Amino acid sequence: MRVVTTAQPLDVQPTPLALLLLGREADPKSERGVECPGDLPAPSDPDLVARARAAKEKLGDKVFVLGHHYQRDEVIEFADVTGDSFKLARDAAARPDAEYIVFCGVHFMAESADILTGDDQQVILPDLAAGCSMADMATAEQVAECWDVLTEAGIAEQVVPVSYMNSSADIKAFTGKHGGTICTSSNAKRALDWAFEQGEKVLFLPDQHLGRNTAVRDMGMSLDDCVVFNPHKPNGGLTVEQLRNAKMILWRGHCSVHGRFSLDSVNDVRARIPDVNVLVHPECKHEVVAAADYVGSTEYIIKALEAAPRGSKWAIGTELNLVRRLANRFAAEDKEIVFLDKTVCFCSTMNRIDLPHLVWTLESLAADKVVNRIEVDKETESFAKLALERMLSLP
Repeated sequence: MRVVTTAQPLDVQPTPLALLLLGREADPKSERGVECPGDLPAPSDPDLVARARAAKEKLGDKVFVLGHHYQRDEVIEFADVTGDSFKLARDAAARPDAEYIVFCGVHFMAESADILTGDDQQVILPDLAAGCSMADMATAEQVAECWDVLTEAGIAEQVVPVSYMNSSADIKAFTGKHGGTICTSSNAKRALDWAFEQGEKVLFLPDQHLGRNTAVRDMGMSLDDCVVFNPHKPNGGLTVEQLRNAKMILWRGHCSVHGRFSLDSVNDVRARIPDVNVLVHPECKHEVVAAADYVGSTEYIIKALEAAPRGSKWAIGTELNLVRRLANRFAAEDKEIVFLDKTVCFCSTMNRIDLPHLVWTLESLAADKVVNRIEVDKETESFAKLALERMLSLP
């Protein structure tokens, strides 16, 4: 059977939204769709696990497989290390002898790994259609236009860009070129503290919720200090006065998974499960974060559950693959761990990396055929690396 990642043609107009839904490549810097050539058995084929093991064993130390926390269990089984996006990119950089870095994650993560690894290493993404809706909400052209708006408003010199790790290499490069830094969900406050030492305002890309939650919850700003720049409206939908008065200029972007959690979700789980602890990711909406008991990154969530007392109850607001894995892991300790929302919510683009694609990738590499290599051009890499190095030097 020929496995493809694109859908069958439908009778719809080829609007950007339709192209997004169909997984077709409308913009090379946006939604990424690609065919996966070769004959592969169905995902349920029992031979897949054996084939993956055989190919990985044949490759030996030549391959290093990275598995993001949100990946399927069937993929995580073959990961040499697991973690969040930046941890994995650094893990890859710490393995200079590995010829192939197979990144089981999404496109921007593989780009970061390519930026941080050596020129002789090749970063592979098993399915090029594994993009990130949040990262694709800020294109280089849109951000350049935004900077023109800030320049015309007379405030660009006061603005320091801070970009979330969940952004494309182009956006990281823009950030580095304009004196800014990258942040993760773990060090966003440190990054913003640094940025406000450099300038009076911050342009936070591309996740408005992480920027708002960090500014208001962790730094004591008010919601009035924040404005949202909408790239689809003239001047971002803001007046010059609004831009001049704002401290935080938040890009209108969000995570499709974390953005679906609501205050109703929190209230409902508290009504259903007495004494439950609500623990959410800072990419959630501000009202959800304000109502939660604990807020933190993916690594924070894992460590919090590791340290939790036996018999405790937890509702987790993050991607379902991870929540389910944690629930199974800590069941023996009588820790009740449930998904915050009643509706199942996988990250659809993360889940494009499945066992058939991983098998195809490993078997191709074992046959000395490099597939789906992710390469960042040298100019983009140099400025993106500058922004990443600024983050690494944060106190």
